[in-house]
Amino acid sequence: MAAITTPILAETPHLRPLNIVRDLPAVADLVESCFADTMDAEGRRYIQQMRRAGSDNAFLRWANTAVETASMPLSGFIWAENGSIVGNVSLIPFRREGRKYYLVANVAVRPEYRRRGIARALTVAAMRQACQKRADETWLHVRDDNPGAVELYRSLGFVEQARRTSWQAKPDRNACPDGFGVTFSRHGGHDWPPQESWLRRLYPDLLAWYHPVPWTTLRPGFGPALYRFFLETEIRNWAVRSGDQLAGVLTWQPTFGGSDRLWAAVPPEGSALVLTALLLQARRALAWRQMLTLDFPAGEYRSAVEAAGFHPHRTLIWMRAAETAAADIRTST
Repeated sequence: MAAITTPILAETPHLRPLNIVRDLPAVADLVESCFADTMDAEGRRYIQQMRRAGSDNAFLRWANTAVETASMPLSGFIWAENGSIVGNVSLIPFRREGRKYYLVANVAVRPEYRRRGIARALTVAAMRQACQKRADETWLHVRDDNPGAVELYRSLGFVEQARRTSWQAKPDRNACPDGFGVTFSRHGGHDWPPQESWLRRLYPDLLAWYHPVPWTTLRPGFGPALYRFFLETEIRNWAVRSGDQLAGVLTWQPTFGGSDRLWAAVPPEGSALVLTALLLQARRALAWRQMLTLDFPAGEYRSAVEAAGFHPHRTLIWMRAAETAAADIRTST
């Protein structure tokens, strides 16, 4: 890969570090305007949190010492022209098992300022900062329907690692899981080994630093039950069998103020009818809830999920900066 050539900060007067004391509200406005067509309820709540944080003095005092631990856009860069913020990038830290990860996020540029290399300069600045902070890995995610951004990140040395689709459906008491030739049965502790194996395939550790599977919550047994009790949370499982063999499990994990999470555990192939029946069962049994979300590898069991009344909300391409990209960033700093 060719060396990354973007002017350093001293040579780019429009580019400066994010100042959380004065920039957060304006950055919230910018991100909201740039992603208004694709922003979901969770994204809107995130924007509201940014606005509230920008006007909360107690938060701002805390944030000055928490930049390296809070998963909020407290660190990053903005591009300002004519007294207005027209571009932004956030750098969000994560830690897992002693490793330091950074997520390049909220890359946003006002439409009238695009195609001038601003997004590239902002992204490179974030990558440099991640290198200076000795990141073990630098990541970003981008929608698959944004080919221009995908190509930009590839040119900067980011390599695709995974594609995942977020599916959503409203509960429906009239959903019918019958007629699929499957048998629902009680979920027991003896079902956990195959369920865990299927879950680990569908929700690999590759992205656990960002969205870890809540294994303690999902596991059966007295200890996990006690854990859920003290956290005042719950789960519900539906199991399907083929003869005496477990054919699939779906777990419901409620959330507060957002879309409930479904965790599907099915074998690699041959379980389309099982998955459809499980999802329909969840829609019917959870009729009092607001929204259900299933995160799944892009393209896998697509027809089965659609047959259960779920629609694709978005597909994200997860990309990690290659070692060569990090080396180029270091040598160009």
